[in-house]
Amino acid sequence: MSISRQNLTIIIVTLKSENIIHKCLSSIDSDIPIIIVENSNNQKFKDELESRYKNLKCILSGSNLGMGTGNNIGIKAATTDYVFILNPDVTLEKNTLEEIFLNSKKIRDFTILSPINLDSNFPNYKSKKNNIEKNSPFQVEYIDGFSMLINKIFFKDDIYFDENIFLYLENDDLCLKANRNGGSVYIIPSAKINHSGAKAVDSKYKEEIEYSRNWHWIWSKFYFNKKNFNFIKAIKECFPTYISSVIKYLFYTLTNNNFKRKIYLNRASGFYNSLIGKPSWYRPKIDD
Repeated sequence: MSISRQNLTIIIVTLKSENIIHKCLSSIDSDIPIIIVENSNNQKFKDELESRYKNLKCILSGSNLGMGTGNNIGIKAATTDYVFILNPDVTLEKNTLEEIFLNSKKIRDFTILSPINLDSNFPNYKSKKNNIEKNSPFQVEYIDGFSMLINKIFFKDDIYFDENIFLYLENDDLCLKANRNGGSVYIIPSAKINHSGAKAVDSKYKEEIEYSRNWHWIWSKFYFNKKNFNFIKAIKECFPTYISSVIKYLFYTLTNNNFKRKIYLNRASGFYNSLIGKPSWYRPKIDD
């Protein structure tokens, strides 16, 4: 099984990403088709991208649907067997794609694979093995969602990311699904990427994005553990965070630190909403 320029499409979900997206796009070979899924109605953004990059198609989702749903829209629109999910704050090295093409031939079968993040302090994978051979592709349990190359053929039901998850752990959920259904997840260490980290959305929305991240992280963590393991594990994983968040919320309320107060209020709220089975409804207020 191997990947080539003829059977690969790159998918990027964006939202208020005007200040970062061009650096990402400039790192991608101009003969690789790209689908941008913009989680808004920003027609100006779409027109600018499609006029500047001839290998690019931009789909407007109409509203902020989240990462998983946005990626699903792009995956289903792609006509190739393989899709490469990237965040807009990721850039490729000059030989990243060539290393992927070359090394994919060495793997007998794969469901998901990824280049390796250049910053070794923030590895983009999780593995139970300590003795990893890092000179050739190696198998892992999970990879981070900012870089995921997916074999669409494996998912014959056309069901990819869980659309109940708005943000966080949709990548872990997909990797777990692949592993449990006889698939495999790989890292290609000779292919490298740069991930800026939390730069996908314009920095002027920093506070709103932080509120959203804190709400969704704990909501998704509880949902993921309950769905894939059991309710007791979800409680064990998340309830200490809930108690800590309530205490910190009270402390920052008394000390008049409104930013921190809302951070911990959102963490507590995210846990409570997931606990009682409410959908992932919170959205950052970033409309101009």
